[in-house]
Amino acid sequence: MADASLAGQVALVTGASTGIGRQLAHALADRGAAVAGLARGAERLTAAVDEIAGATGRPVLAVAADVTDAAAVDAAVARVVEQLGPVDLLVNNAGLVDAAEVPVWAADREQWWAVVASHIRGPQLLIGAVVPAMVRRGRGRVVNLASGMGARAVPEYSAYSVGKTGLIRLTEALAASLLGTGVHAFNVAPGLVRTEMTDSMPKWEGHTAWTPPERVVELVCAIAAGELDDWSGRFLRAGADTPDTVGRVVLEEGARQLRLRPHGPDDPVA
Repeated sequence: MADASLAGQVALVTGASTGIGRQLAHALADRGAAVAGLARGAERLTAAVDEIAGATGRPVLAVAADVTDAAAVDAAVARVVEQLGPVDLLVNNAGLVDAAEVPVWAADREQWWAVVASHIRGPQLLIGAVVPAMVRRGRGRVVNLASGMGARAVPEYSAYSVGKTGLIRLTEALAASLLGTGVHAFNVAPGLVRTEMTDSMPKWEGHTAWTPPERVVELVCAIAAGELDDWSGRFLRAGADTPDTVGRVVLEEGARQLRLRPHGPDDPVA
């Protein structure tokens, strides 16, 4: 049954037609938010949004757009604001994955860049279209769907790894820029959730220890409710972190952020 814990909020979720994005769009609507789902494929997106609206009874809007197209993103955000109101929660979830498990030099160069762009250019464009209004209003939250692959080199998925590393750093830069504004930004790694994308990756063939999507939902909804603002600019991992456990953590400088590891106590660059 739908509740009203996020009533009055407007959420914009990219990549909302399938997988984690669809789960999040449904969960946010179920908790009372008005939700705009954005994805490239209009037909599948509309079907997903119609199903969410029917199940939750909340205002849900389908907006077809490519997140790497600046004009399309600006038009999409303008439509969301016109029909639902100013965005309170932006979830940057849309993103591609490497077409083949090959080293960098063997990858299709155009597809490699398309993957990186989907994880960096896409969120940067959405941030540019949404965050200024959040700052003017003095409130808002941005959730970027990160990955453990962004914290280490994954040679067979180099584009995805590079894209997620860039996204993590983008979140850190955004959060630092937002200090004192009332707007916050978070990296949320979903863990390994079983989706069409992960099923398409030979790396995970035979894998059984999937992260339940409900673990991603609980973190993002806690962020939307303002329960984890102290984690702005930090990395949260669904399945390992819960709102209760991270809410008790005292964060040290640089904790859960991208940093060089020193080679010893006298390392001059760490």
